[in-house]
Amino acid sequence: MQACIFKSLRAFAASFLRQRAPVQQGRLIAALLASLLFIAPASAGTIVRVSTSLGDYSIELFDETAPLTVANFLGYVQRDDYNGTYLHRVVDNFVVQGGAYRFKLFEGPIDIPVGPAVVNEFGASNTRGTVAMAKIDGDPDSATNQWFVNLIDNSANLDTNNGGFTVFGSVLGDGMQVLDAIDALPFVSLGAKAPNAPYFTEFYDNPSSFVYMNVEVTERFSSAPHIYESGTGLLITSVNVDGGAELISLNLSAVASELGFVVEANLESIIPRQAAFDGMASYDSATQLLTIPSLEVNLSGSISEITNVVFRLIDSQSSRFLLESYDQ
Repeated sequence: MQACIFKSLRAFAASFLRQRAPVQQGRLIAALLASLLFIAPASAGTIVRVSTSLGDYSIELFDETAPLTVANFLGYVQRDDYNGTYLHRVVDNFVVQGGAYRFKLFEGPIDIPVGPAVVNEFGASNTRGTVAMAKIDGDPDSATNQWFVNLIDNSANLDTNNGGFTVFGSVLGDGMQVLDAIDALPFVSLGAKAPNAPYFTEFYDNPSSFVYMNVEVTERFSSAPHIYESGTGLLITSVNVDGGAELISLNLSAVASELGFVVEANLESIIPRQAAFDGMASYDSATQLLTIPSLEVNLSGSISEITNVVFRLIDSQSSRFLLESYDQ
């Protein structure tokens, strides 16, 4: 039996650059087009989806009112710098903060690449559910990679302190339920790179018990647990591996192939999920089949749902899966 590609989660050793390719045009796309349900309305700002160990939420970015800050943030997202990072600072009834560190086997927490600081663009108020950049005390123009979500209305403090903290987005839908669940976890303090990190047990014993996240640009806001977008070639899913041996979230990207519709797992995006949920995808290492019960498909703004989606692992070295079947 071939080793399951998802074992990389336990080792925290997989770190591959994602390579996306245009989605193949052909019978699959034609079939999906036939099952279109409606045309999705355009969003006012760029949408990013944050997948965490406790669930997913989406953020609408303020492209027009904080353009420099949004461009800075998207630079990290598009380089996959935030994928596989953990939340290192949560202050109860204040903020949930991340965007700085990954955990690497035998090395511990490591810094993600840090770009130049961005000019402060304070405008919108730091109310509950808004997303803002962290920065150095006494330096309004020092924001780089770290960002936070306001858990309460922090305007009285953060709007006036240090030139005001630049709000560049807001959490959509019921996404704050995920942030509130993270805030309810116990914290561990492990030094500068985990000063107040949310943790799934009272005491530190395993790095997999941190709260990890991935951040990806999506074409629209969706609360569906499994989504695929033709424009980006991105498939976001959460998987129950071998009947509960591992629970993970990960992203896959469409790649050009003569075999048919093929996606490649982005191994650096594999993060632990704390609990299974109804409708979670499954992977069986014996049959090498990845099954997604219901997949929301976005074909250039046209939304459909396909069910019983089955992919087969065809290349364990590159972590590629071939679409075998689905129901409309």
